[in-house]
Amino acid sequence: MGWINNFLDSFLFWSAWIVIPILMEIVPSIGSVIILFKKRLFPPKTALPTLLPEISLIIPIYNSMDTLEQCIRSIDVSDYPNTRIRIFLVNNQGQDDSFQVFCECQRKYPDLKMQWLNAKQGKSKALNLALFNSEGKYIVHIDSDGLLEPSALRNLVCRFETDQSIECMTGVIMTDPEQIQKFPLFLPRIICKLEFLEYAQAFLAGRNYASETNAIYTLSGAFSAFRKSAVLKSQLYNTDTICEDTQITFQMKYLMNMKVSICENAIFFVDPIEDLNKLYTQRQRWQRGSLEVSKLFLKNDMKARHMFTNVALRTLVYDHTFAFPRLIWYLALFCLICMKYSFKMIGISTLIIFILYDIIGFCYYFSTIGFLKDFKNLRKYYAKQWYMIPFLPFFNLFVFC
Repeated sequence: MGWINNFLDSFLFWSAWIVIPILMEIVPSIGSVIILFKKRLFPPKTALPTLLPEISLIIPIYNSMDTLEQCIRSIDVSDYPNTRIRIFLVNNQGQDDSFQVFCECQRKYPDLKMQWLNAKQGKSKALNLALFNSEGKYIVHIDSDGLLEPSALRNLVCRFETDQSIECMTGVIMTDPEQIQKFPLFLPRIICKLEFLEYAQAFLAGRNYASETNAIYTLSGAFSAFRKSAVLKSQLYNTDTICEDTQITFQMKYLMNMKVSICENAIFFVDPIEDLNKLYTQRQRWQRGSLEVSKLFLKNDMKARHMFTNVALRTLVYDHTFAFPRLIWYLALFCLICMKYSFKMIGISTLIIFILYDIIGFCYYFSTIGFLKDFKNLRKYYAKQWYMIPFLPFFNLFVFC
């Protein structure tokens, strides 16, 4: 019986350290590379309509005076015709001079049709107010503190026009390289570069893989788009959760059985995180929101047997249920010595984990470079950050803890 106990001890040890990363992260990273080659060998056909349809852009406003003008400017300089765009700026009880910025932008950008709406009961109701007032074939949501890449709107609409099965899409969120380079201190700039790599790999590699299997967990609230005919059939944005973007994604997938996709060549730039406090607040909000939405939609599916068939449940289990044993392993390394594991075994297992995560990072790195082929300057900047890949496991561990 001794060999059985030894086998079980070894199996539990190695599975905790290696099997979970292989199943949950390495397989998807390899999958993203496969998807890239598939898209390069068999590129999806795109149809550019003779007359681009009218679209509505909804921009939630909350104390946005410092960023609103540059956001509107990015719409004005985009290659989508201004005459086919209508912009709704929905003020959610802001207390600054955002309205004055709006008035100034009306003078600076007379070709843009802009309308200011006031809402009094939170972001979700502000978004719903704009939805009811929107016009055009497609509804696009963007945040007021970001910038559209010039071809983003056109690429988004072309994808909709080409594939009639797509009812909603998320764009690609990336931190702005120019803002990253403005950070004067070494350590904050390093953190911002790691965040840049994290966003690029998550959207351009990870979500492309998820999109192929209709497994996207959430539409990005910073940049997402819907067919108007589809979103108005939903229950609209929910006020019972802080993650209204995840909630409407679940509506589309589980209540309306609609396909959720990503448009990998529609990019929206956001500012890098300013400090660790804001990074903590941001990630805490994401995690809390996923729990709230899961309670609304998955409470009848919270069974172990559904983990392999329900991608939302699997994501929830990985992000939360697996969190405790993962954290225990990180904190209990030295306790393993008391369990008669040798320094050598602990060191080798930790090194293997580090190597596996580096393999993940470089798989994402090369596939992301492929997805950026149409954006030469951005691709060049991303490619130069190769030396940061080995630090990503530490950044992810820090964020996780």
